[in-house]
Amino acid sequence: MQMIGKAGKAAAIAAIAALALTACGRSETGTTGGGTGGEAFPQNSSIGVALPQKTSENWVLAEKLFNDGLNGAGFKADVQFANGGVSEQQNQISAMVTKGAKVIIVGAIDGAQLGTQLKQAKDSGATIIAYDRLLLNTENVDYYVAYDNFKVGELQGQALLDGMKAKKPSGPYNIELFAGSPDDANAKVFFDGAMSILQPKIDDGTLKVVSGQTSFGQAVTQGWKAENAQRRADTLLTGSYGTASLDGVLSPNDTLARAVLTSVKAAGKPLPVITGQDSEVESVKSIMAGEQYSTINKDTRKLVEHAITMVKDIQAGKTPEINDDKSYNNTVKTVPAYLLEPVIVTKENVKTAYVDDPVLGPITK
Repeated sequence: MQMIGKAGKAAAIAAIAALALTACGRSETGTTGGGTGGEAFPQNSSIGVALPQKTSENWVLAEKLFNDGLNGAGFKADVQFANGGVSEQQNQISAMVTKGAKVIIVGAIDGAQLGTQLKQAKDSGATIIAYDRLLLNTENVDYYVAYDNFKVGELQGQALLDGMKAKKPSGPYNIELFAGSPDDANAKVFFDGAMSILQPKIDDGTLKVVSGQTSFGQAVTQGWKAENAQRRADTLLTGSYGTASLDGVLSPNDTLARAVLTSVKAAGKPLPVITGQDSEVESVKSIMAGEQYSTINKDTRKLVEHAITMVKDIQAGKTPEINDDKSYNNTVKTVPAYLLEPVIVTKENVKTAYVDDPVLGPITK
């Protein structure tokens, strides 16, 4: 699946000046260290969880899992969504500090705009865990728990190539590129992971981006909103695909993939091979129906479970387990991370990928 070595990956990621994410030297096995165990605190303490806007099924599920898991472990869960935007999330984190939260888990709307609140939290003695999205430009973050987001992009890029080759054994292939929201630190990591696979094929002529829009800035989808992706797809189809065929689309998640497919259907065009992420119910059904080509399974249950395990370790005065202490530089510090493995899902393995999932398991039988 992987087409570049670690040195190549490091070179690709070095281009991300703002994020400075480097994957060379990544530890492949679990290790303990990279942070410090703090003072133990009472088990019934408040634990803050600041989540972004409800833009996907996985965030909604995370809310329930955090409430159930933290309360079940004897903590007082304070789980908040910031549907009103960045300023609301800033106020929520400040309120968590005021209420005495010992650990604050942050899934940021914009990881670069919480510096004041994170300093306030650290000054109060709280431990900060970045959840799913890296917190940027601050020393006031202790740990990061997420899926390996560069690998997510690699899997998406390879799936796009595999899917197009299965439909049409030889190229060239016409494709378009979509990326996530520019205020989400993960969005460029996904994109650059995918482009580490796709760019060599663009360079050798196997792939042609007919619109010419190949940069992250040209491909972004503000707010991860479906309507923004659909509007851009409408424009691309009208402007670049009068007679040309669209063979494939790099989509960073399932919501945007379905939006692009809606646009293609409205234009009366054959459906392209299209990638996704998040294993949303409607996209899994679409994969089974042969429309969306792939998604990425990033089991939210496992991600929340490990975040809560970190909280338990911190509460006991232990150093949480990490398996990556070199890769995630937020421009101020390299944040000790625990990375989970993403899994590509296509029609070939959709019936086995979710056997233990209480929602998707019954759907895919």
